[in-house]
This record gives sequence, structure tokens and C-alpha cells, in this order.
Amino acid sequence: MLGFIGNIGTWELIIILLIAVIVIGPSKLPEAARSFGKALGEFRRATSGVKREFEEAILLDQPAKPKPPRETVKAEAEVEVDEAAPENDDSKE
Repeated sequence: MLGFIGNIGTWELIIILLIAVIVIGPSKLPEAARSFGKALGEFRRATSGVKREFEEAILLDQPAKPKPPRETVKAEAEVEVDEAAPENDDSKE
């Protein structure tokens, strides 16, 4: 959640909050925090939209993978069925 902060520890965060209380004032601090939260949410939505568009553009630029011919798929399926089928052993009688 707080990945944007980086390597800020507890004491650094407390100092930042104290400075914010002194500069903004205790009465306007909740309003400032609310505004900051909304701005951060809008920023994340905008960056996720740009990221999604970028990934879609990359996917469109990549050539499509060729599909294997149907004959090969059919032959492979027959081999798998033959391997999975139980063998008749007439020597057990």
C-alpha cells in the first residue's frame, strides 16, 4: 500500500506528520489528507490505464503464433489414446 514511500521508516514518517500538522494546522489536516488520498487514487487509475494501453499495444505488435496443422494434432491425439488404452494380454487366460 505504501510502496511509493520507499525506505522511509517509522520515525521519518512521524516527523513528516508533525511537520504537516505544524504547516497545515490540525483543523485542516483531515481535509488535506482526504485531498491527498483522492489525488493519489486518481494518479493510480491514470497510470493503470496508461499501463493497460501500453500492454495492449505490445500485444498487438507481436506476431500471432502459428497454429499446428490439424493432421498433426489428430495424429498426436491418436498416439495419446493408444498409450492410455489398456493392453489385452491373452497370456493370463
